[in-house]
Amino acid sequence: MEPDGDLNPNTDDLPLRANTNHILVRHYVLDLTVHFDRKVISGSAILFLEPCSGVGTNAGTGEGAGTVGAGGSQDGSVCRFPGVDEVEDGTKELGQTAAENENIQSSHLWETTSDSDFTLVLDCCDLDVSKVEALDITSVSAMSSLEPEVVSEWLGGRSENSQAAFVQSLISMPSSRWRQKHQLFLLCSRAPGAQYGNSLHFHRDRWSLQVRKKGVASPQEFPRTVRICYETRPTGGSVRWTKDQDNRVCVYTAGSPINNRALFPCQEPPVAMSTWQATVRAPSECVVLMSGEEKTVPTEDGDTRFLNWSYYVTMPMPASTFTLAVGHWRQVTAEIPPALEDRTKKSMVDDGISCSHGDYPCRFTERSARSQRVIPHRVFGPVCLLQKAQMVLKLLPGCLAAAHTVLGVHPFPRLDVLIVPAGFSSLGMASPHIIFLSQSALYAGSPGSEGNGLSLCGSRICHEIAHSWFGLVIGARDWTEEWISEGFATYLEDIVWAQAQHLSVQGTAEQSDLKALLRWRRLSDELKNSEEVLQILRPNMENTGQVSESGSSTVKHALNPDKAFMQVHYLKGYFLLRFLGSQVGEQPFIDFFRLFVKKYHGQLILSQVTSEQLVMLLELLLEEEELSVETMQALQRTYNLRDQDAEVRHRWCELVVKHAHTQAYRDVEHFLVHDQAMGVYLYGELMVQEEPEQQALACRCLSLVQEEMDQSARRVVEEMVL
Repeated sequence: MEPDGDLNPNTDDLPLRANTNHILVRHYVLDLTVHFDRKVISGSAILFLEPCSGVGTNAGTGEGAGTVGAGGSQDGSVCRFPGVDEVEDGTKELGQTAAENENIQSSHLWETTSDSDFTLVLDCCDLDVSKVEALDITSVSAMSSLEPEVVSEWLGGRSENSQAAFVQSLISMPSSRWRQKHQLFLLCSRAPGAQYGNSLHFHRDRWSLQVRKKGVASPQEFPRTVRICYETRPTGGSVRWTKDQDNRVCVYTAGSPINNRALFPCQEPPVAMSTWQATVRAPSECVVLMSGEEKTVPTEDGDTRFLNWSYYVTMPMPASTFTLAVGHWRQVTAEIPPALEDRTKKSMVDDGISCSHGDYPCRFTERSARSQRVIPHRVFGPVCLLQKAQMVLKLLPGCLAAAHTVLGVHPFPRLDVLIVPAGFSSLGMASPHIIFLSQSALYAGSPGSEGNGLSLCGSRICHEIAHSWFGLVIGARDWTEEWISEGFATYLEDIVWAQAQHLSVQGTAEQSDLKALLRWRRLSDELKNSEEVLQILRPNMENTGQVSESGSSTVKHALNPDKAFMQVHYLKGYFLLRFLGSQVGEQPFIDFFRLFVKKYHGQLILSQVTSEQLVMLLELLLEEEELSVETMQALQRTYNLRDQDAEVRHRWCELVVKHAHTQAYRDVEHFLVHDQAMGVYLYGELMVQEEPEQQALACRCLSLVQEEMDQSARRVVEEMVL
């Protein structure tokens, strides 16, 4: 990986340093305090780790490792944070420029570790880390609820092996015991730091936090519970400190290209899916909204100026989906109480498709969730916008019910919508259990005159709700495949919004066509006025989804500021799906979406075509009576068929023979010479066409290979050809 100093934030790609092929964070416990006076969030992140199977020694060295920085102390039992001019041991740093000090931190013992020690690499930037320590969880007294053999090992000694067994058993607890599991995670997170040579040494450069334990050479030996004490910076890229429309201070995670690495040290590659629980301490007059499965009731912590807000998730999700907003928000209350939901409508039928994800409490298996057309929902915003935000509260039930009709079970049990400050750079952003909505989506006219102004707000709400299925519960394994999220949400936005409006078939078609025309004009204009490299739907092309040996990778164009204003992944993805829908029919296409969601929810996907899919495509095309030269050329160009496996190339050769595609006869000849094990029946197809050039091709190939052919195969082919 390139040194940090060589990265140009205006043009280069974003590094994801976490070594997820070696070790994974399975659960985070965050304990955070919001300081509006200093514009920082301080506290700790406790990581519960699981080494990946099949990893040998020295696995953590290499791409993730950074240069050695100046020293500082990590001794002491509390999390303390250095001043601007001090390093961790409180001494003045010498021989280092201010710019270097911004991006380099190290514990003073970092230099005593070596490249032979395993390195835990986390994605991290714009954070001041004061201490990293392993936890001594032998003090946790609630292990009696675990399996007897684990308790026996625990009581037999206080070794690191017994602690590892305890954490592994905790991580592996079945979903039916998730409440007990989270309580144990919380108890473990409060354990004291390990003593007697168990200190951890760390180094932080621009994009990562690297942690070692001296003498530990493999991830299997690395501590399973790690506490990181840190503080965010006021200018952190993914934490936005600002004022709301009432001129009151607030903070929220901005969903920037660097995602959550400026909020807490984490593993940002999407494959590192984890659960989390968080307690956020904020001024008592504030509301804390967060990705969490139940709305929370704040509690006092002894200081009447502050309240504690606690949230959790039980569905493993990428760390980038964690969302936080703290401000002087107020809940929008309905002027007219909403009608009770009719649960007798549209109960989903069990079609026998079972979940294929890991073990977690899943709504797709809950009978009650199948008929829950409208999940519990709330709307928050600044006081000055509460009246206008009434329209959001009025639209939500219809939009949620329409999404259920189109896509089925809501993946998440509740939804908050927050009207974010004016400086938010998008019309909306979806996260688990919470949507950020721009004030621009609200109708600008006087109250009561919104009739014709609902379209923007309604369609935007439907777009963000659609992300619950495409983008959140099903995500892209490679962040460069944004179209899997945005293209699908843009396409479904129209269908869900039309359903919410109860439009006729003709009205739906007219609205869809008009939106398609507007999007085509927008896309055409964008393609004329942007760099070609930013117009590619899948910028990593054949390298999509590829990572290094450690699991590190890059997000292409993520640091290019122009990329944030491009809509290629929205619009090209939308038009691709619109075309496919026009070919098979909208309703069959939507039926396919529902089945796709049931099969792949809780998983990460890529849009790369597999060889099995190509075989099926080519076999279906073999049933067509005619294929034009242009179609054959497009197939080869799009799927690079000459470089596929023999199963795919065999079907391609069959297509070439059937449609006498002379431009690819060389592919047939190559197959018959080099893939003799699969080419026998291709001779027969060449001869049955009774086309002289094809028959000559068969004879020529037989003459080239007949001396080396298996006798029985040669006899069969000779009977066909001669």
